Amino acid sequence: MPTPEAAHGCLPLEGSEPAPSERLRARERLASAFRLVGRKATTARRRSRIRGVHLGMLVILGTLTLPAFVSAQTVSMAGSIGDSKALLMINGAPHTLAVGSTVKGVTLKRVTQGQAEVEIAGKMLLVTMGGAPASVGAGSTGSGATGREILIAAGPGGHFVTSGQINGKAVQFMVDTGATSVAMGVGEAERLGIDWRNGQRGASQTAAGVVATYAVSLTSVRIGDVEVFGVNAMILPAEMPFVLLGNSFLGRFSMRRDSNVMRLEKRD
Repeated sequence: MPTPEAAHGCLPLEGSEPAPSERLRARERLASAFRLVGRKATTARRRSRIRGVHLGMLVILGTLTLPAFVSAQTVSMAGSIGDSKALLMINGAPHTLAVGSTVKGVTLKRVTQGQAEVEIAGKMLLVTMGGAPASVGAGSTGSGATGREILIAAGPGGHFVTSGQINGKAVQFMVDTGATSVAMGVGEAERLGIDWRNGQRGASQTAAGVVATYAVSLTSVRIGDVEVFGVNAMILPAEMPFVLLGNSFLGRFSMRRDSNVMRLEKRD
């Protein structure tokens, strides 16, 4: 009768000779153990390779999707030089582009009166001088006014004229450093929906004599991607071709002139 050790595949006691069938079973059990270890090692290697493939795919996907966020471009028009060049704000920095030239992925295609046609990433956009910036890129809506610098090119006669918005409605501005506040005619105030009749009444000396004026506060004044709030304005009875951009707005900025370009940088 075999001992308990022999029954469990252990070596026999010293001096005893295992039967051939017992030696065969022991070798089979040993081979089975080696096969099990081999299968576990193969499975571990396969799982490691799969994890490596998944990680590689994540890296590739991240690389493919990253440019969608970093390539966003914001462009606004600050002025033009004839129909051959335009002064553009690209991602907040000023650049003068000639028709056909490209800067930072923005190509100027055409310049018309107060407008520029640009191409960004194969998309054609039309930007208006002093208007809201156009944006291309993931997550860019172009509706936020987060800029800090305004560039206004000198027009005919050396006047600095640009488009913009008052209370969200389009207007044409002309810079007037001698004006105490933003000023406009009654007709423009009516068009903008300003309740000027309830403004503070005053008087102003003009070339035509003393006229009644009305002081109001504008909710917002915006040029390009720069916007300020609570701007004092004066409503005059005379009709005016432009809204005068006076010191109630200009005083919010540091101002300098570079050749034929006026730079307004927002104060902190």
